[in-house]
Amino acid sequence: MIPINSFLNRLFSPLYNYAHFLLRITLGISFFLHGYGKFKIIDGFASFLGSQGILYPKLMTYLVAWGEMLAGITIIIGGLLINSLPILANLLTRISAFSIIIIMLCALIIAHSDWSIFIGDRGKVLFASEQLFLLTLGLYFFVKGNN
Repeated sequence: MIPINSFLNRLFSPLYNYAHFLLRITLGISFFLHGYGKFKIIDGFASFLGSQGILYPKLMTYLVAWGEMLAGITIIIGGLLINSLPILANLLTRISAFSIIIIMLCALIIAHSDWSIFIGDRGKVLFASEQLFLLTLGLYFFVKGNN
């Protein structure tokens, strides 16, 4: 067991400093695509928000879509600027991560409050786990920044 672990450590040690970037890229692309996808369903999403009692649902739909797209882009940019502009990069990472946290908390409360992680329709349970995963990644980058 130890020789296999040692081999894997040697094999992947050059990638240690870049491993977190896989999380950043995944989160950024996912958020960008979620936001971009909302532009195709603006009226339906606005109707849904209105049915949930959200004020100015059309405006909120655009804010959420743009917020998701910008948060996705800036979490990636924050990683790309680590070496050249470290302070700005860290600030971009934390601001976009905070935006992701707010968006995901609102999504869980407004859109998915009837879902549970352990009970209910299989599709709903799996989708709720995606929401929690995105929220957790947002928390990770908010706390860690670029450190």
